[in-house]
Amino acid sequence: MSSVFETQQTIREILLKILDNHSLEQLNKIPEGFNNNIIWNVAHCVAAQQTLVYKLSGLPTMISEDFILKYRKGTKPEGDVSEEEVSEIKTFLLSTFEKTKNDFQSGLFVDYNEYTTSMGFTLKNVQDALDFNNYHEGIHTGIAMSLKKLV
Repeated sequence: MSSVFETQQTIREILLKILDNHSLEQLNKIPEGFNNNIIWNVAHCVAAQQTLVYKLSGLPTMISEDFILKYRKGTKPEGDVSEEEVSEIKTFLLSTFEKTKNDFQSGLFVDYNEYTTSMGFTLKNVQDALDFNNYHEGIHTGIAMSLKKLV
């Protein structure tokens, strides 16, 4: 397994542990001074990864467009998520990682629509997207780790 997938697997395992070790109330709590919560940050990682890797490659995503719209860049929690939604997000953490790794190894990613992120990174191909995605998920993992101290 290449280092990009080893890194993403570690990030996803950390996020899964955070979800497993916090109550639904803690996952949904938005601390003072923040505009999102732990569960939003985790779900945002899934939505962003599917957009950066699959949508920009012209491929169908594993998650619904509604999920992407709910957790994409520029959104914030619109209400509490349920236990059922948390379970779905946990499943997505693992399933999207595994499918992406398998799809990459099988050569599925051929085309890519160049995209410049809001941070100024220009993604020219799926490898760039995978690299940037780990950086992005690292940021949101750090935010989730900070939030867990406040909930």
